[in-house]
Amino acid sequence: MTGAARPPGNRLSQETSPYLLQHSRNPVEWYPWGPEALALAKAADRPIFLSIGYSACHWCHVMERESFEDEEIARRMNAAFVNVKVDREERPDLDEIYMKAVQALTGQGGWPMSVFLTPDLEPFFGGTYFPPRRAHGRQGFAELLESIERAWRDDRPNALRQGARLARRISDEARQDSRGRLDGDVLDRSLASLGEAFDPEWGGFGGAPKFPHAIDLRLLLRHHLRMGDPAALSMALLTLDRMSEGGIHDQLGGGFHRYSVDGRWLVPHFEKMLYDNALLVPAYLEAFVLTREERFATIAEATCAWALREMLLPEGGFASSQDADSDGEEGRFFVWAPEELAAVLGPRWGYHAAEWYGVTAEGTFEHGRSVLCRQAPAVQVAARLHLPLDELVEEMRRARPRLLEARARRSAPSRDDKVLASWNGLMISALAKSSQVLRKREHATAAGNAARFVLERMRQPDGRLFATFRAERAHVNACLDDYAFLVAGLLDLYETDFDPAWIREALALDAIVEARFEDSTRGGVFTTARDHERLIARLKSVHDGALPAGSGVHSMSLLRLAELTGRRDFAERAERAITSVAVLANSRPTAFSSLLTAVDFLAAGPLEVVVAGPPGDPAVEEMLAAVRASRRLQRVVAVSDSRADVRLLPLLEGRTHATGRTRAYVCRNYACGAPLRSAEELEHALAAAPRSGG
Repeated sequence: MTGAARPPGNRLSQETSPYLLQHSRNPVEWYPWGPEALALAKAADRPIFLSIGYSACHWCHVMERESFEDEEIARRMNAAFVNVKVDREERPDLDEIYMKAVQALTGQGGWPMSVFLTPDLEPFFGGTYFPPRRAHGRQGFAELLESIERAWRDDRPNALRQGARLARRISDEARQDSRGRLDGDVLDRSLASLGEAFDPEWGGFGGAPKFPHAIDLRLLLRHHLRMGDPAALSMALLTLDRMSEGGIHDQLGGGFHRYSVDGRWLVPHFEKMLYDNALLVPAYLEAFVLTREERFATIAEATCAWALREMLLPEGGFASSQDADSDGEEGRFFVWAPEELAAVLGPRWGYHAAEWYGVTAEGTFEHGRSVLCRQAPAVQVAARLHLPLDELVEEMRRARPRLLEARARRSAPSRDDKVLASWNGLMISALAKSSQVLRKREHATAAGNAARFVLERMRQPDGRLFATFRAERAHVNACLDDYAFLVAGLLDLYETDFDPAWIREALALDAIVEARFEDSTRGGVFTTARDHERLIARLKSVHDGALPAGSGVHSMSLLRLAELTGRRDFAERAERAITSVAVLANSRPTAFSSLLTAVDFLAAGPLEVVVAGPPGDPAVEEMLAAVRASRRLQRVVAVSDSRADVRLLPLLEGRTHATGRTRAYVCRNYACGAPLRSAEELEHALAAAPRSGG
């Protein structure tokens, strides 16, 4: 690297994304994605180098240090390319399109994503991380830049043909007609496919790297309820246990890292994402409801506590992620050596903690340090140490806050404090459900505050959402996930505090989805709105990935709204969305678990539960507790009290508390049984309600 003077900053310095701001003082003349960069590429007849990543990404940091801070590499980039940097979390639409191109070119994907585009935005070459210069058989980034520059100069027709071919392939995939009828046994085949991929020793699906797949676990719980199959329950519980015992779970601070690099959940990729934790909370809560095993409730509560402690912003929204790195080293904040434990706890307790948390002299990670885990049962550790179990458990209970205090003195990973509407929707759901099941009022308060923040601070004048907020600025038009996840969160909030305002807001957002995102020809929903910026393809994100598909989540919300409002058009739209991908779901059911959760909801014949009584009445709370403890997960819940809006929710009509007496009703298709006078009667009625079939 030369000693040339550094520029004061590039065009990223005016952005709000922490990821883009991290690159704002690179010697690369970065542009944000937008009209200025795209017009320049056409005017200068230069290819675009598109770099997509996110702030918590370890290898994104590595490529920045190695290549984008290199003056020589930056000069070549600036001379030959229009360089565009994108935060994938702000622009999932761009990320999805160009990830498809990279996967088509290389057979794999990941971040940082490095793609070369024609001025017409067609991708003609791409990959992920490149070292600055050739090493270990990998092409160097400097060498790659030279070859791309030469190809654009000397063999442009081939580059243009490649770009056009890839763009056509992506666009054709988006136009694929997958309408049909779901196979009658698609739920059964979903269970069979999950079973085939299941790891019977360590839980989870497939080998390394191993991801949580929370929506698959929740579907397994429903398979168990549907069929009475103990194997489905066992698969879900084993996975939840193994994850909570492993290094993917932060044993001191709570919360889960993004994935495990091994098959044992031991060594994680250390970033913590808001969405992973928001998705895992309901999985642990539902496991608790089905088993009444307190360990599942404990993990759910600790995960919410992490989010409220580490991710909640003063304005009420939740930050997006915590970095994998600190002091330029991945995982340094989280890992321990035996001598570090002894320095905090003393030799005796330090030795006991090393045994308790699997910390070895050799280390399970790098530089002789270990990731804390609990993969050896407590009784086994106590036997190894020749200690009474109760004594060891008490020691470790007292040791944990001391270790947390010591860890807090380390350089903490940075936090990406932008607020994403989509991920906040998931966290709103998680906190609302936690409040319901664990009776945590503070969780409901936080969920409501986050919802108000998004609805008030991330709303456009016409009611549409912005996708991202930071530094007092909301911007970027929202995509489907922003609407779908927030609508689901608002419905969960209604079923927490029964304020009809949440239903009104959900209906307003759904009206935007119907008008701007739905495909009136083939059914289903597009990722982007009909008036979104014109890209090389308008996609439908129908498969689950790290996030559940927005189309699957919104289908479930439509079915819930149909039950609550009695409007058949909501159910018809959900059914059109389901049948729009039936051919794909029939062939690969494990890629559609969020959608199949909605199918299971339909197959079960959802129950409509109404509790009628005055606000704050202990009898109302007892009845709601009975509902929330019920194993019948396919249901909607409404309360008829002084705030109720019968025109909004006709389900409540005629179901009031007579002479101040609290009553409950269990209904299906608006046909209700006799009024129930106690929580015990309600509990029995819920347990006795049959599935409607399927």
